[in-house]
Amino acid sequence: MQKLTILGSTGSIGLNTLDVIRRHPQRYQVLALCAHNQIDRLFDQCLEFQPRFAVVRDAELAAELRARLVAVSCVTSVHFGPEALVRMAELPEVDSVMAAIVGAAGLPPTLAAAVAGKKVLLANKEALVMAGPVFMGAVKKHGATLLPIDSEHNAIFQSLPNDYSGDLSRSGVSHLLLTASGGPFRNTSFADLKRVTPEQACAHPNWVMGRKISVDSATMMNKGLEMIEAHWLFNVPAEQIQVVIHPQSVIHSLVQYVDGSVIAELGNPDMRTPIAHALAYPERIDAGVEPLDLFKIASLHFERPDLDRFPCLALAYRALREGDSSPATLNAANEVAVQAFLDGKIGFTAIPEIIALVMDQSPVTKLISLESVLAADSAARRIADYAVGELAES
Repeated sequence: MQKLTILGSTGSIGLNTLDVIRRHPQRYQVLALCAHNQIDRLFDQCLEFQPRFAVVRDAELAAELRARLVAVSCVTSVHFGPEALVRMAELPEVDSVMAAIVGAAGLPPTLAAAVAGKKVLLANKEALVMAGPVFMGAVKKHGATLLPIDSEHNAIFQSLPNDYSGDLSRSGVSHLLLTASGGPFRNTSFADLKRVTPEQACAHPNWVMGRKISVDSATMMNKGLEMIEAHWLFNVPAEQIQVVIHPQSVIHSLVQYVDGSVIAELGNPDMRTPIAHALAYPERIDAGVEPLDLFKIASLHFERPDLDRFPCLALAYRALREGDSSPATLNAANEVAVQAFLDGKIGFTAIPEIIALVMDQSPVTKLISLESVLAADSAARRIADYAVGELAES
C-alpha cells in the first residue's frame, strides 16, 4: 500500500491522479489532499478518499470546509496556508508526493518532499525551472526518488536506457527531442496575435489544462520551461535539447542516439498515462486510457518552431544559457505577465515583451538556497508588476 500526499488535488493533474488511484484501491491510500480554494471539489474528494488531512488557502476557507466535513461525520483534519503544505509533504508515513501545484507556490512543499527523501512525482516544472541546482542537490543529498509527470519528460524517461545515469557520452544519447503541439495559434497571423483573447488562448486543441498552463502552451513558454526542466532532469545541455512541433500530440517526446536510432513514446493525449507510469514504477498498471489506434491517426506531422512567432521559447533558451537565477527570473516574469493577460490588463503579444524587459533589468545571481531562489523570484516580480502597470496605462 503506497501512501500519498497530493499537492494540487483539485487541478487537472490532481483529478487525473485520483482517477488512477480510484482504479487501484488496493495499491494506494491518500493521506493528504491539498488544494487552493476549490473547496466544493475538495469536499467531495474528502468524502470519497477519506484522507487524514486536507489543506486549503486560508483560515476562512479552512473553517468552512471543516464545518461541512463535521456535518457529514468526516474525520479529515483541515489545515491552511503555505506552512501546512510543507508539513503535508514531509509527513513521515507518506511514501510519495504528487507535486502538482502550478507556479512558484509549489516550490517550497515540493522541495520539502525532496529533503524528506520522498518519491516525488514531479508535475510542478517550476521547482526545477526556478531552483534547478538547489532542488537537484536536495534530491541527491537526501536520497529522494524523482519521477517526471509532464508527458514529455515521462516519455523521455521511458525512452532513455534503463541504466541512464546522466552521462550522455556513456549512454550513447545524442539529443532529446521535446514535442510541442504548437498550441491554438500555430498558424495564426502576427497581426491576429495582437487581438487574441484569454478565452482563445485557453482553448488548447489537444489537452485539457488550467488557464495559466494553457496560455503558456499558446505562447510556447510551456515548452521553454519544459526544456529547462529537461536539462536538470537528464543533465543535458541546451544545445542537445530540440523542440519539435507535432500537432497531433501522439508522440510525447523522443530520444535520439548516436547510432542513428530514435526511440519515441506514443499514446493518446491523456495525462493518466504518465501519472500511472510514475505511480507504479517500475511496474505498469491500468490507467483507464484508450489504446492508441494507429489506423485512425493515419499520419503524423512535424515542424520546426518559429522563434519569431514564439519569442517566449527563445527567451527560455536564453535563460538556460545564462544560468544561475535567470530561469527563476524568466518564470517569475512569465507568471506576472500571463496573469495580467488573463485579467485583461495587457495584450497577448505583450507577454514576451514584459519577460524580455524583466530579464534585461534583472542581475544574474547565484542560487545557493531556497531563500536565494525566492529573492530572485521576488525581485523579478517587482519589475514585472511595474512593467505591467506602465503598459496598462499607456
